[in-house]
Formats: sequence, structure tokens, C-alpha cells
Amino acid sequence: MAKTQTPKKSTLRAAYANARKADPRPITGKEKPAELLAHAFSAYVGRQERTAFELMQQSVQQDASIFLTLSGAMTPAGLHQSCIIPLVEKGIISAITTTGANLYHDAHRIIGHGIREVNPNAGDLQYRLARIIRIYDLGFWEEALLDTDRLFSAILRQPQFQRKMTTPEFHYLLGKAIHGIEKQLGVKQPSLLSTCYKHGVPIWVGAVQDGSIFLNVVKLKRLLGDEFKFELDINDDVYSMAAMQHYCRHHGSGKLAIWILGGGVPKNYTLQGEPLLDQILNVPTSGFDIDVQFCVDPVDNGALSSCPAGEGHTWGKVSVEAVETGSMYVHCDVTAVFPWLTHALFSEPKNKRKPMRLMDKMDDAVKFLDADVKKRSKSLMKTLDWSVEDAEPSSEEDAKAHDSFVR
Repeated sequence: MAKTQTPKKSTLRAAYANARKADPRPITGKEKPAELLAHAFSAYVGRQERTAFELMQQSVQQDASIFLTLSGAMTPAGLHQSCIIPLVEKGIISAITTTGANLYHDAHRIIGHGIREVNPNAGDLQYRLARIIRIYDLGFWEEALLDTDRLFSAILRQPQFQRKMTTPEFHYLLGKAIHGIEKQLGVKQPSLLSTCYKHGVPIWVGAVQDGSIFLNVVKLKRLLGDEFKFELDINDDVYSMAAMQHYCRHHGSGKLAIWILGGGVPKNYTLQGEPLLDQILNVPTSGFDIDVQFCVDPVDNGALSSCPAGEGHTWGKVSVEAVETGSMYVHCDVTAVFPWLTHALFSEPKNKRKPMRLMDKMDDAVKFLDADVKKRSKSLMKTLDWSVEDAEPSSEEDAKAHDSFVR
């Protein structure tokens, strides 16, 4: 049996000697946020926060295309107003993937419905009797849902929606309509939809059927029949995500970063653009260069929300550089940490840039990927067929090579 070679003591000590030194300093109250992160966050989750901040800064300074994913009830919690909208307005966020619920609940405030703090232990039977909807420690009147349904039903019947489209097109049109309504009502704090429309930030929703905006689409189709022609093109939607990532890889700085708030469908819907390119379409890519995630899930099972960058690398979703030096999983509640890191980011004057307006480049991105797919069409055609014989090794040697067996 071959002996395992043990590294030399000098080699191990040299690696330790080059490691970053923990440098805690007394807090005076006069520190800039970046200084506090650098010296008071040396270990454990604090160190995860500090590293995440450094990677967020790196994303901006490298002028990376930053894809933000957002899951969980973040707009009811106000995270979009405190963090995401300012990040969009300062040109930092390039594209967003979220849940339909986050866009739907954001609209309550636009039409005059408030969201209030409630006691999560007060009793859900009592809340139901009072027609108060609860999201953990937040609540709102049931009328907020009914009025918001009427809002989206009215918008969706407009002529510009009577065709097939992708979710970025859909949310761009919704944002345009909501922007007009906000101006009419004199809304002081704009919604995420209207802000992204204004700054050309595309919004994907990977599971539209899981949100109330689409529930109103179902109602309209049943009531209006063929008169209602709105339809989402899921095929083009998935393709558009890969196309945008491919376009960003070959234009501008060529760097890609993903900031993941929570996990869920938005996380994978964004990351799967890379294996779609590489494994399905045979278009070479390398995965996201920077990967930062904030999530409470422990990394102890096969759940997608909690999987680290290393696991994502095995699928081709993030680059080897991301795994080695460009990734951080911060084990925390997003609402407890992200506002603080956003504040720290804005406290540094160099962390700003012009909006990339990727929505304006969507058609170019699709054409750019179409050209690469066309070049590979002959070889891709060979991947379309399969037969039962393909599953049966023809020899013992073939079986060994594929770790299978001869029937």
C-alpha cells in the first residue's frame, strides 16, 4: 500500500505565517464602516460578513455584472427600500432574479396599504377572524391583497400585455405601468418594479406560477378566454438568462458576480445559466467569478438553498477562482446583515458606477448567443438521439469504464 506523503513542517508553518493576522482594535465610535469591518470582525460569522463585504467591493471595483437573487419575504420586510433600490439607483445591481411574491407585496404600499409589525405569537385563528394576513412578525389587512389583485388585473388587460413574452419583458412592462401610477399618486418611495424599469435592470422570476401576480393571470384567462392573449414563454425565458450571462462574459469587464439573498428558485434559476451554456449548448463558459450568499440554512444536506460554491463548481456554475478566493457563504438572516453591509458599501465613495442598463441590451444578448449556438448546430444535432442500446455496455471493458454492468 502506497504511503501518504505528509507535508513538511516548514511548509505548513510558512502557509500559516502568510495568513491574515487577526487585528482587533478598541472601538471608539469614530470608525468608518469599512474600518470597523476590517478590525472588529475577525472570526466566525463576523469574519464571514467581513469577507462578504470585501467580495462585494471587489465586484464593484472590477466592474463585474452583478446578478442579485432575492428569495423570502424581503419586500414586506422593507429590504428593497433600504438596500436593493439604492443599489439599483447607484448602478451597482445589474440584474435581478426574485420571486413573484416579492414584486406583488411591494405593490401594497403603492396603493396606500401599510404593513405593520405584529406579534407572531398572538394566535393565527384570531388573526384570520380579524382578516389580518401574517408574514411572521409582519401583518396587513386582507383588503391589501384584494386591492392589489384588482390593480394587477387592470394592468394586465392593457394592450401591450396581449402577446407572448419572457419574464424580463413582462416585468419591464409592469414596471413602466407602475411607474406611471406612482407619478399619478405622488408616491414618494418608488417600487422595485418601477425602479428597475427606470434604470434598465432586467427582472427574472423563475417560478411565476408560485406568485399572486400570476394567479391573476389565471383568473383573467378563465374569465376572458381568447380575448386575453398574455402568455409567458418559459423556453425563451431560460435562454435569455444564459444569453445575458454569455453577453456579459464577452462585453465590458467580462466579470460576473452573483449576490444571493436567501436561496430557493432565484438562486438556481440564475446559476443554471452557466451549465445551460456549457453542458447543454456546448458554448464554453467558466461560471461566476464571485459568489456571495446570505442564508440561514445549514450546509448539511442536499438542499439547493444551502449548497456552497464548491458544490456549484462541480456543476460548472461558479469558477475555480470563485471557489478558491471569490466565494463566501454568510450563515445569517439576510435582514440582520445586508443593510449594514450596504451601508458600508455606500460609505466608500469609490463604490459607485453608471447603471449597465442590461435590459436595453437583451436583444443583442440573445442574438450574440444565437450566433454561437448556430456555429455548433451540427455537433449539437448529434446530442438529440438516444436508444436503449446506449444504456447497455457492449463489453466488460466498456462496463468498467462507465462504472456500470453488462446485463
